[in-house]
Amino acid sequence: MMSVAKAPDFDTCELFRATHPYNSSIIPFQKERSIFMSFVTDAFALKAKSIIKNLEKRNMEGFYCENSQALLDTILPMIENNSSIAWGGSQTLNECGLMDALQQSGSYTMIDRTTAKSPEEARQIFAKSVLADYYLMSTNAITLDGELINIDGNGNRVACLIQGPKQVFIIAGMNKVVTDIGTGLSRVQNIATPPNTLRLNKKTPCTITGSCANCLSPDCICNQIVITRRSGHVDRIKVFLVGENLGF
Repeated sequence: MMSVAKAPDFDTCELFRATHPYNSSIIPFQKERSIFMSFVTDAFALKAKSIIKNLEKRNMEGFYCENSQALLDTILPMIENNSSIAWGGSQTLNECGLMDALQQSGSYTMIDRTTAKSPEEARQIFAKSVLADYYLMSTNAITLDGELINIDGNGNRVACLIQGPKQVFIIAGMNKVVTDIGTGLSRVQNIATPPNTLRLNKKTPCTITGSCANCLSPDCICNQIVITRRSGHVDRIKVFLVGENLGF
């Protein structure tokens, strides 16, 4: 007869919790999740501190915000009134509340490419984006060593990252952090891209299998692969790491 291991009883679990270095007394079970999340938050902060140091070596400035509200409190005062703002397509920008805050303020000139009614108008809006005071985007992945990894369809987002706008603000949840470039590329192709192609109603292999097939299909959105290992302009690129899961 197959034996089944007996689950530890409540008292045993409580004894373990009570002897944990962070706890000097028995911790009620209902508090476990909040305590666990505090450890996660602490780990995020430590990891972000290391990444920020590596960003500085690469001429980029880094910030860590514990949550989306802390991000808004940090980033909004950094954007001057009456400035022009453009942005790349990003689920992260919507989820963190930044786009709503900027659009509702009425204090900025918003360069919105989604308002274009023709290819020529879209081209003209992109030209304005290149000359914007601020360009907002996320990054598909960021390595522990401070390298940015982005894969783009049309290339407008990575083009403005590389050159053009005066300042580039990159918002990234800690779910975007990877160990190295290879892991980052795999993350983009197999975790970020499939839901993006579904969102955009594209006809690619990954919308069927959920995994990258390294396709060359007409609807492929993995056309430009850009690794930013260093910025040629000191502090032009500012990276805001957020201690939450944001975007794909």
